[in-house]
Amino acid sequence: MGPRATALGALLLLLGQDPWVLPHPQCLDYKPPFQPPQPLAFCPEYSAFGCCDGRRDARLSARFQVLGSFLDPAGLQSCGHFLRDLVCQECSPYAAHLYDAEDVSSPVRALPGLCPAYCTAFWLRCRSVLSLLTEDPASLALEGDRARFCGALELGDPTYCYPAVLGSTALSQGLGRVREGARGCLQLCLREVANGLRNPVAMAHAGDGSHRFFVAEQRGCVWVFLANGSRAARPFLDLRAAVLTSPWAGDERGFLGLAFHPRFRATRTFYVYYSARAGPHETIRVSQFHVSAHDPNTADPRSERILLEVLQPASNHNGGQLLFGADELLYIFTGDGGRAGDPFGAFGNAQNKSSLLGKVLRIDVEPGADGPPYRIPPDNPFVGEPGARPEVYAYGVRNMWRCSVDRGDPASGAGRGRIFCGDVGQNKYEEVDVIVPGANFGWRAKEGFACYDQALCANASLDDVPPIFAYSHELGRSVTGGYVYRGCHSPNLRGLYIFGDFMSGRLMSLREEAGSGHWHYKEVCMGQGQTCAFPGLLNHHVPHIISFAEDEAGEYLLSPPLRASPGQCGISPVPVPIQGKLIHFRPTQRSPPTTSPAPNPQLPHRTLPPPATPHPPRRAAGHHPRKRGPRRRLGAKGPARQLPPGTVRLVHRGAAPGRGRLEILVGAQWGTVCDDRFDGRAAAVVCRQLGYGQAVRVARRAEFGQGATLPILLDDVQCQGSERSLLECRSDVGVVPMWWPQNPP
Repeated sequence: MGPRATALGALLLLLGQDPWVLPHPQCLDYKPPFQPPQPLAFCPEYSAFGCCDGRRDARLSARFQVLGSFLDPAGLQSCGHFLRDLVCQECSPYAAHLYDAEDVSSPVRALPGLCPAYCTAFWLRCRSVLSLLTEDPASLALEGDRARFCGALELGDPTYCYPAVLGSTALSQGLGRVREGARGCLQLCLREVANGLRNPVAMAHAGDGSHRFFVAEQRGCVWVFLANGSRAARPFLDLRAAVLTSPWAGDERGFLGLAFHPRFRATRTFYVYYSARAGPHETIRVSQFHVSAHDPNTADPRSERILLEVLQPASNHNGGQLLFGADELLYIFTGDGGRAGDPFGAFGNAQNKSSLLGKVLRIDVEPGADGPPYRIPPDNPFVGEPGARPEVYAYGVRNMWRCSVDRGDPASGAGRGRIFCGDVGQNKYEEVDVIVPGANFGWRAKEGFACYDQALCANASLDDVPPIFAYSHELGRSVTGGYVYRGCHSPNLRGLYIFGDFMSGRLMSLREEAGSGHWHYKEVCMGQGQTCAFPGLLNHHVPHIISFAEDEAGEYLLSPPLRASPGQCGISPVPVPIQGKLIHFRPTQRSPPTTSPAPNPQLPHRTLPPPATPHPPRRAAGHHPRKRGPRRRLGAKGPARQLPPGTVRLVHRGAAPGRGRLEILVGAQWGTVCDDRFDGRAAAVVCRQLGYGQAVRVARRAEFGQGATLPILLDDVQCQGSERSLLECRSDVGVVPMWWPQNPP
């Protein structure tokens, strides 16, 4: 079995959800909470699960220090804990609720919503501190009136307000844990992260800190997706002219595997596995490529160096997995040659160590000066054995479809380097194996735990290594190997091996019993009822699961596709130069559009960047009580004022009269706007932001310029003229900062 020519056009991210706790944890950036990699120093109560990593925790600590500098020692002793409490609520897993950020019909609160008793205590002891926390001049007028003071700060919901939200069992119990549903299966949700693909069969990341991911289509195209979800308009690699495949359903040939060198930043090399034709014969080919010296998002098609080519006697069982182990050696997983029952020779290719088919191969891709294209690791188990190919690392394999390296427990490192594979069965059983050097995994003598070839099975010299798990064709008929989850968004899934079945579409999991080496099975199902009833989340996928993958942050993907934000879990993407156009990601499934009313002109409000997904809806009657009470707000004020995203300024740095540059603030970074489509409507938006009634004229490349060394943060901006900022206009790049070349756009 290999990839089928089923039209699958989306990548999906697995997200653990808790079906029993109806309130929806959500951060101020509209993304799910997570477990930070290290305990937080300033807001430690959110170290287990929340919305802050170490850097954000440090920024909040610095803000607290600035605020505290305005108080004398007695004031700091009396009011310091109030300041810290309020500042730390940005780390709460329910921050979006505390700040009313999930409600698109009203502005975001400048301070978290407080419970009545806490607000009264705050007013009695520290009401003068309010002016430090807000930029609203009206705050001074509130200090003498408790009713007005707390009317502006209270949330009105006895469950969600601070600090009651911390003590609520319903809200705090099992945060981040994936629960079992009525059928006893783990309930997960999906989020689409890519689409417009033709039969995606493999995905890999470069491990270079950029958090790009590369998706390979069976036909031979590889596409690069940037950290913000945008896709480069040109393929990263196009091998359609060399890849052997066909349009008919069930063809297992094609582009099958992709792996980046573990030191990719230095080597700029990656490796591919694809079906090819050599004269009248079909082969499987493993090649090395280099990335273009001029564009990090494009491969050099002329750099191909063929490392290995193996004659393929039939059109099926092509294998296709490539991966680098923890030892930085390349592992290649080949099929047994095809047809049925491995009919080649007296005991088949898989049991024949002189054949490279039906094997796990291990090679060193660092060649000598004038030597062969690869070297044999000296500790390969069959080096020196007469008749055995030295590349062989393990044998007795039928057709391993999708293997993975366990990156290990993030704290202890336990499990690091283990290689898991799903090996597709013949007539009765599918199996999951952990690769062991020198192991014989039994095929064709055995299928799963059962005998397939009775004569070979009875051979006393078989000495096979059994799978860690096998299942009958009642559950599925073609296993798709997965990954051991090591991400941050669902801490209790860590250590769980999640895999699936291509034919049945079933998702499954295995958890190792500590100390015994036994693995326990648990089915994974899509969340039912209200579990996934939030915008951007899905509780279904197409029935055929072709492949699984892991992004650079350790989050889980499956094909058809999904991925967690690289800005979470204490990770920030490394910018990469961009050349050419980008295709902005637009989800296939959208929630009904909502419109926000004009902000209350009497109360200044805080502007947040547009959400990656629409805000979750209010709960219907009968569910957990929705937030109640008046939605009175107070603007923000503090000595370290933060400008809202989308703020613009016109800069004149010694240029000729009438000439300058438009700059915009996105993600705490100033950059420029590419001026290809900048017109009078876009200028009207800018002028209104700057306090002018109208735009007189727009002269591209005159007033706005090129930005010199600044990054271009918006490209191809198209406005209607009524937007409140350029971030509300359409653009190809979106709002995630990316480094573009310094040439004019």
